[in-house]
Amino acid sequence: MAIIVDNVQKRKDIALACKDIFVQKGIKDLSVSQIAKAAKIGKGTIYDYFCNKEDIVFEIVNILMKKYKKSLTKKIESATSTREKIKQFSSIFYDEDDFELRAIYKEFISISLSSPNKEMMEFQSSYAKDYYEWFVEILSDGVKSGEIKEGSEDFARGLFVLAKGMFISSSSTNTIEDVKSEIHKFTDVLFDILEKKND
Repeated sequence: MAIIVDNVQKRKDIALACKDIFVQKGIKDLSVSQIAKAAKIGKGTIYDYFCNKEDIVFEIVNILMKKYKKSLTKKIESATSTREKIKQFSSIFYDEDDFELRAIYKEFISISLSSPNKEMMEFQSSYAKDYYEWFVEILSDGVKSGEIKEGSEDFARGLFVLAKGMFISSSSTNTIEDVKSEIHKFTDVLFDILEKKND
C-alpha cells in the first residue's frame, strides 16, 4: 500500500525544520543546500514543496503569525486597561519571546519590498487588515467602557503604524535603541490625553 503524504503538512514541517537557520543566518547568506541539510532532506525535496528560499520564509512567517495571534490574544485578555492592552498589542516589536518571529518577519519585509508577489501582498494586506480591526476594537471597547474619551478610535491608524515604524527604524538605523521604552513612552503620553479623568 502506498504511503499518502499530506503535502500541506509536509510543507509546514520542512519550513519549521529549517526555521532556526533562517533566524541565525538570514536568507541572503543561505544556500538551498544548507537549508535542505538543516531540514534533513534532499535538496530536490525542497523544490518539491517550495519555489525558492523566499517561499520558505513566507511559509515560516505564515505559521509563526498564526501561533503568535493565539499568544497575543492571551496577553491582551490578561491586561486590565486599554492602555496596557495597546502596550501588549505592540509587544511583538520588543518582547524577547517573539524574537524568532521578529527575525523571520524582517526577512519577509525585505523580500516583500525587494521582490513582492501577489500572494505575499495578499498575505500582508490580510494580516494588516485583521490586526488593524482588532486594534480599533480594543480602542472602541475602551470608549464604550468609559475608560477613554469618545473619538479615541481616530488615533488607531497612527498608533497601529507607529509601533511597526519604530521597529523598522530600529532595525534599519541606530536612531531607536530601546523600542519597548519608546513605544511605552508614546503610549503613556497619548493615554494621559485620551483617558477620562475623574474630577
